[in-house]
Amino acid sequence: MLSLVVVGVFLSVGHSDPAVDSSYVAAVYEHRVVLNPEPGVPLSRSEALQHLKRNLDIYEEQAARAAQQGAQILVFPEDGLQGFNFTRSSISSYLETIPDPQQESWNPCTEPGRHSNTEVLQRLSCMARRYSLYLVANMADLQPCPLQSAPSSSCPPDGRWQFNTNVAFSSDGLLVARYHKYNLYFEQAFDKPPQAEIITFDTPFAGKFGLIICFDILFRDPTVALVERGVRQLIFPTAWMNQLPLLDAIQFQRAFSLGANVTVLAANIRRDRLIMSGSGIYTPFSATYHHAKKGEPEEGRLLVARVPVLDPLWVGQGIATESTSSSSSSSSSSSSSSSATDSGYCHQDSCTDLPPPSSVPPSYITFTSSMMYDPFKFVLLNKTEDKLQVCDGTFCCRLQYKFLTQGGSKELYALGAFAGTHIVNGRYALQVCAVVRCADLDTSSCGQEVEEAESKMEFVLEGTFETRYVYPSVLTSSLVLEQPQTLEKTADGRVTMKHWNMTGGLVTACLYGRMYHLDKE
Repeated sequence: MLSLVVVGVFLSVGHSDPAVDSSYVAAVYEHRVVLNPEPGVPLSRSEALQHLKRNLDIYEEQAARAAQQGAQILVFPEDGLQGFNFTRSSISSYLETIPDPQQESWNPCTEPGRHSNTEVLQRLSCMARRYSLYLVANMADLQPCPLQSAPSSSCPPDGRWQFNTNVAFSSDGLLVARYHKYNLYFEQAFDKPPQAEIITFDTPFAGKFGLIICFDILFRDPTVALVERGVRQLIFPTAWMNQLPLLDAIQFQRAFSLGANVTVLAANIRRDRLIMSGSGIYTPFSATYHHAKKGEPEEGRLLVARVPVLDPLWVGQGIATESTSSSSSSSSSSSSSSSATDSGYCHQDSCTDLPPPSSVPPSYITFTSSMMYDPFKFVLLNKTEDKLQVCDGTFCCRLQYKFLTQGGSKELYALGAFAGTHIVNGRYALQVCAVVRCADLDTSSCGQEVEEAESKMEFVLEGTFETRYVYPSVLTSSLVLEQPQTLEKTADGRVTMKHWNMTGGLVTACLYGRMYHLDKE
């Protein structure tokens, strides 16, 4: 069944994207990184190169496969070459000093003698050149003090900068971009740059791409700064540890693509012990992704998809598309696609079937339960169909729902609201509305991690947000994404997500609002 989907940059209402004549073929590789078994023990440079070569050889194989499938750009994950859990000193033999492409033009493959100790850069450059594709990889960068880009900044105590770094190469091997990760996540080996870098590079087939890394996607700088400058295509190497029910890798990759109206090329690590899996190629119209299932062989996965070039002139405009709901097995790639239209979408208060807050019965019992380490206020979905509201302070979430089937087993669901600052493993301000399946029939289990569900429902989920940065997602049983049928936003910040014809049992439906302006309070 075709239905109308309304999405805008950060859910802003506007016109449809113009019909796009051009497209390109993108590839991402989810990599089962070969790890150093003792990352805390320093190695010689030759020993480090031997380790790096094992991962580079896998990259070479995947670059060849991607090229055979017509890929024009290929993305590898964060920490995919050296792994993780190094100390500042033990990573030293893995470091290479990466020149700034904004200061000098260098092709490591054709000019290997210009800079010493750059074996990894040379190998990646030659890989891009050999297979005639743009290539983005993540590696460890060493920069002397003072930094050329920030000469007045104070140096680290040991007198050198070490950065978690993306490098991008053109199809002839030229180093075209270098980005230093700004939002670190418990990374002892690396420094935070003195200021966020806004790094892009241009391609002949799709225009401009922006570079971010992992934890960056949850913060304003540099991610939102790139989008607000008109960058519609983001490259996202990550080593993401999944955390249900709100921040599974594919769940938030998809949510950001929809909420920001951008393409996201996301490459993750595959490491089951660390709950790392989930990569994809996402546009506002489609999703091609992979998420490993329990019991699957722990191995890499190459994803390739043809995607439209998004016009940067249309950043900030809403888009309306006719789309089939996206649904498939999470253990294999899946995709949905659609054509653009400019008619039929709704942005008036009267357009939703959801009642205004005052008409929602106030008699439901509210309880507090921890979800993602935050104290959410919840109400239960106790009926076959109903209208509910739950508030956390002055922030309220509303739900109209109708269960279609609950299978053979009884499942408990709750509507949750949270407005406040998340402070565990990172600090960031949120307003979140979420419908979740509870882990069991006890209310204390609401907000716990769940991967399977049988219950399907039609629903309208709504909140009035004090931010325009709202990221929507629908995650169903076995970690399968579904695309909401409609997303709507009014001028007063009311965001409404409607979904029906659900193909899998509901795990989570979420409107994840980021209050970037409150992060430092």
